[in-house]
Amino acid sequence: MVNTKVNLCGIEIDNPIIPASGTFGFGYEFATVYDINMLGTFSFKGTTKDPRFGNPTPRIAEAPSGMLNSVGLQNPGVEKVISEELPRLKACFKKLVMANVSGFAVEDYAYTCEKLNHEEQIGWFEVNVSCPNVHGGGLAFGTDLKNVAAVTKAVKKVTNKPVIIKLSPNVTDITEIAKSCEAEGADGVSLINTLLGMRINLKNRKPILANTMGGLSGPAVFPVALRMIYQVYNAVKIPIVGMGGVSTAEDVIEMMLAGATAVQVGAANLVDPFACKKIIEDLPQVMEKYRINSLTEIIGGAHNG
Repeated sequence: MVNTKVNLCGIEIDNPIIPASGTFGFGYEFATVYDINMLGTFSFKGTTKDPRFGNPTPRIAEAPSGMLNSVGLQNPGVEKVISEELPRLKACFKKLVMANVSGFAVEDYAYTCEKLNHEEQIGWFEVNVSCPNVHGGGLAFGTDLKNVAAVTKAVKKVTNKPVIIKLSPNVTDITEIAKSCEAEGADGVSLINTLLGMRINLKNRKPILANTMGGLSGPAVFPVALRMIYQVYNAVKIPIVGMGGVSTAEDVIEMMLAGATAVQVGAANLVDPFACKKIIEDLPQVMEKYRINSLTEIIGGAHNG
């Protein structure tokens, strides 16, 4: 019998499969089609201090081997997440959940995390400093090393729960950002968020997305994600949550070999709502195929070859 359990920042989870924020809502919609308690955990919809309507439409554009999104952090705000979304989630998900938090200033992140810190079902904070598609196609808040360090420090002051900083790939050297997170007390990092991209409509000669640019996700980004996870594993000692184009159990194994402790599944959920369920069900068979007894023994295994 293979062992799929992993320890993420001091909390054991049944398997490393985590639906990524923005692709799984607050979970209860997916709970109508399968038992989401089979997941390791999941990262709920990105939450900000105040409600956000998000970006104007169109927000989605197709791309070769992937998709572009410019949703713009649409969410009801932290107060309604606490009063409405989390009670509905608790009725169908019995495990600890990962709270994805976004903001536009250091104070925003600290405020939202402090509010959510009192919620018992929240096990981890995934602090998103890397959303590339909120304002006019501009670069993310998290492309500045000082910003990332300041957010990490501020959030760590207001919570006693593990803090995982979600990193942007749209930087010159992602290892320097990861090291600054670690230096300010981050318990882990997650990477990569989407790559900044765009499409143009040939008929009207204008950008397809109303926001001009958006985040590229899907299988196209998998090799980039894998490379960055591999690099960051060499640069820090804290756990890595890997993501970017994952759609199979084999992808999960590959990311863990690169250095990920857990693996998030994003765009695949939008293609197939059963994507995570299938990966979890396939994982034991794939482990047996590659003679893996326990997933914890392969984390970073590609660095030993």
